[in-house]
Amino acid sequence: MLKLFTEKWDSMTRKWRDNSLVQLVRLFLIDEVHIVKDENRGPTLEAVVSRMKTVQSVSQTLRNTSTVIPLRFVAVSATIPNAEDIAEWLSDGERPAVCLKMDESHRPVKLQKVVLGFPCSSNQNEFKFDLTLDYKIASVIQMYSDQKPTLVFCATRKGVQQAASVLVKDAKFIMTVEQKQRLQKYAYSVRDSKLRDILKDGAAYHHAGMELSDRKVVEGAFSVGDLPVLFTTSTLAMGVNLPAHLVVIKSTMHYAGGLFQEYSETDILQMIGRAGRPQFDTTATAVIMTRLSTRDKYIQMLACRDTVESSLHRHLIEHLNAEIVLHTITDVNIALEWIRSTLLYIRALKNPSHYGFASGLNKDGIEAKLQELCLKNLNDLSSLDLIKMDEGVNFKPTEAGRLMAWYYITFETVKKFYTISGKETLSDLVTMIAGCKEFLDIQLRINEKKTLNTLNKDPNRITIRFPMEGRIKTREMKVNCLIQAQLGCIPIQDFALTQDTAKIFRQGSRITRWLSDFVAAQEKKFAVLLNSLILAKCFRCKLWENSQHVSKQLEKIGITLSNAIINAGLTSFKKLEETDARELELILNRHPPFGTQIKETVMYLPKYELKVEQISRYSDTTAEILVTVILRNFEHLQIKRTASDSHYVTLIIGDADNQVVYLHKIVDSILLKAGNWAKKIAVKRALKSEDLSINLISSEFVGLDIQQKFTVFYLEPKRFGNQMTMRRKSETQISHSKHSDGSTIAGPNKGMTASKKPGNRECNHPCKNKHTCGHDCCKIGVARKSEIKESTISSYLSDLRNRNAVSSVPPVKRLKMQMNKSQRVDLKEFGFTPRPSLPSISRSEYLNLSELPIMEQWDQHEICGKFRQEPSEYQDKEVLNVNFELGNEVWDDFDDENLEVTSFSTDTEKTKISGFGNTLSSSTRGSKLPLQESKDKFQREMSNSFVSSHEMSDISLSNSAMPKFSASSMRKLPQQGMKVHFQERKQQNLSPEIERLRLTCSEKKPNSSNYKKVDFFIRNSECKKEVDFNRYHPDDETDEMKSLLGIFDGIF
Repeated sequence: MLKLFTEKWDSMTRKWRDNSLVQLVRLFLIDEVHIVKDENRGPTLEAVVSRMKTVQSVSQTLRNTSTVIPLRFVAVSATIPNAEDIAEWLSDGERPAVCLKMDESHRPVKLQKVVLGFPCSSNQNEFKFDLTLDYKIASVIQMYSDQKPTLVFCATRKGVQQAASVLVKDAKFIMTVEQKQRLQKYAYSVRDSKLRDILKDGAAYHHAGMELSDRKVVEGAFSVGDLPVLFTTSTLAMGVNLPAHLVVIKSTMHYAGGLFQEYSETDILQMIGRAGRPQFDTTATAVIMTRLSTRDKYIQMLACRDTVESSLHRHLIEHLNAEIVLHTITDVNIALEWIRSTLLYIRALKNPSHYGFASGLNKDGIEAKLQELCLKNLNDLSSLDLIKMDEGVNFKPTEAGRLMAWYYITFETVKKFYTISGKETLSDLVTMIAGCKEFLDIQLRINEKKTLNTLNKDPNRITIRFPMEGRIKTREMKVNCLIQAQLGCIPIQDFALTQDTAKIFRQGSRITRWLSDFVAAQEKKFAVLLNSLILAKCFRCKLWENSQHVSKQLEKIGITLSNAIINAGLTSFKKLEETDARELELILNRHPPFGTQIKETVMYLPKYELKVEQISRYSDTTAEILVTVILRNFEHLQIKRTASDSHYVTLIIGDADNQVVYLHKIVDSILLKAGNWAKKIAVKRALKSEDLSINLISSEFVGLDIQQKFTVFYLEPKRFGNQMTMRRKSETQISHSKHSDGSTIAGPNKGMTASKKPGNRECNHPCKNKHTCGHDCCKIGVARKSEIKESTISSYLSDLRNRNAVSSVPPVKRLKMQMNKSQRVDLKEFGFTPRPSLPSISRSEYLNLSELPIMEQWDQHEICGKFRQEPSEYQDKEVLNVNFELGNEVWDDFDDENLEVTSFSTDTEKTKISGFGNTLSSSTRGSKLPLQESKDKFQREMSNSFVSSHEMSDISLSNSAMPKFSASSMRKLPQQGMKVHFQERKQQNLSPEIERLRLTCSEKKPNSSNYKKVDFFIRNSECKKEVDFNRYHPDDETDEMKSLLGIFDGIF
């Protein structure tokens, strides 16, 4: 015997030709058959009964009718006035159904029905009218209850609580001492504080949003008679059998679909049916409290004068598609025959106006209208490629239509996803799923909005992954928020929201599985297919694909233990397996062998490895790769497996153009045979790039997926417009660099020249034929690092002359312009810390050391300088404290008469300039000067020079042996300018420590984005004087000195 809902049986029978169980059914019992007129569930029941009649006829055709027991139908209901129509619907041509009617005299408990009408003013809305009825409940109970259990049905959950609170304040129940003690005991066992206070006074409430344990306590107290009055919603009438002596329906309006509407006749009769306890009472009473304007309507309803009509025409398109997939319907004529087996056809002949047909039509006219209705729905199916129609007569199902029928998806949902572009992200897909028609029964309640808005956006709490704009206002936003909260493991305290979440995931899991198959069948783009596969797995695991709660998927691990594991840093299966079992038990506060069991569970999970290599056969447009999926622990999995036997992984490969290259499902049973699976895959060249995205997606577990990139090699280089433009630009830059510098720049343009340069090394690409492959570096090699030459003072001064020659603005005017643009700078922040002195080395020892090149690149005669820009202010009398600690160094005059206006640019270079420590590196003359004498001479000559910079806080002009100045050793300079004396070393001999320092500093490449263009200005009255370079290159030896040669900014 099978006992199930009509929707479940509909889903099972949509594959009845492959299911022998369906063909073995011989008795089909339908309880509450009046539900056939329900707009949502009625069409399903009607289609199921018609399908079972088809199954019966097919079985009799295939088998000997004399030996086959015919299928029998039994339908029962207490509220159908037109039972003859139901009997005609269940009949076949040979055996008509028997209709049995029973009146009120057959009831075991006599039922008294009372309809009370209350006045309602025009300015009263439904909420206010419902609130006024709360204060009339006490008098109704006192009049009709006879001191026996009373059941009060309310429209909303909040209305249930309000009515119960009002009742316990207005009325006192007569109870025995023992009954009060039992109620006290019930009250202490519930978790809801409001329910606890009400329960002590003899009343309680019951609805689907309560904790399950509280509901059980309330049901138990009411069923044994300890609880005098129970307030509940209509859900209790449908699912829980709690009869009472008195049933009160407080207001006939209920809130559904975002608005108030009347209860259906089915709901009213179901609630009234709870009146009467056969084991205790012989009479019962049902009271309906409604408006005066609707009182007569409900009096007629209670007399069972409301005819049951069909609702199949509202959902005909889904059931037509299901029958086409079953090959029950193959053309329009057979479709009309199928409709003749439904209740829709029977009622349309008797009441055509209810279905939109003219009332004067005869049988042929009504059949023509029904045929027209079928054709309209069939054309809608064909427009979405769900069926294939042949000249409008014959039709066949498509793969998309099969998926729609098998996964029980509505036509509106298919229509929504049929318009996807192919670039949808996970957030987009979740938003689209939240708007599906399958979630119409989810309601947004006012008291839920605060919790939902907190889940959506709250700076002080963990929120959902993809927050929505604005506040939660619609049912779609609520569904979206609950989906993301569940996937993100965010706790939801409201029990009603928890129940809605469970309902959403029951429907959503089916929709996402359909979506992944639908997108694959429609050959949509790679991005949406990959995201649909990931989302289907997320709904199954109730985790995001990048979630750290991977342990939550293991047996005996819930959200609390999973949080403890995450706090310990165990966020992957690999870390869990590597952790000691005893340590796991300490983390989870569990006794042995709990940790061992967890480790074994993780150990027997499948561990995949993905290898990709390119095969040598390739051309300029196609290539071939070999993809190998390896099950690394397949030997262990021969003994035991954590994953189910149906577990599989999906291999999906996409290119840069968002096209699917390959899609295949690999079941674990295949990998368990040999431990690996390999496939040669042909790859067409993409327009954007040669990169492939290779993904291995598990069907059941988060944390097992593999995603990697692979670049495919082709015979010829790319020949697309934008890329050729970039290539020509790169070649032009290299040509210009060679022309100006005479050296190769190691950078992103290397290897782009047409001919191979001598001295280039081979690249590391594993190409077998480097002359025919698509890499330029395989043909011309990779350039070695450029030889870095040490600059001389002559080249530096030449640059200064050239820059001054091309400048049309006088130096003084340029300085004023820069000063006006600059911000105020605090000069005290620009100081230097002295570097400790290093031991000197003789020239003979230095000559034995190998010369280390220093990188120096000049671009359009600009010098790079490094500086930091910090907010500061100019002050009128700000002075700059500088102290040049020369130690035992020897300073001599530096001819700075030829230094002119220049500009430092750091936009194009990556390295620091060697500065005056390298650029102006030369020897001093033979005579040695004492330290104090050098300092005095330096300050005397400071009056002949002036240095200024725009927004420059620290420019490093020396990469070798440059000391820093500390604030404690600063010396104040005159306000009118800063005197700088450039002192050259007497010799170029450097100690090994300094040479190493030079090499380290020259190899550092600061980020060019941190630099700005600065000006370096030196004022000298005699700028035309030539420089005597012999004075800077004497042959005499002196001790090596440590000097600071810098540029200081912020001078007025």
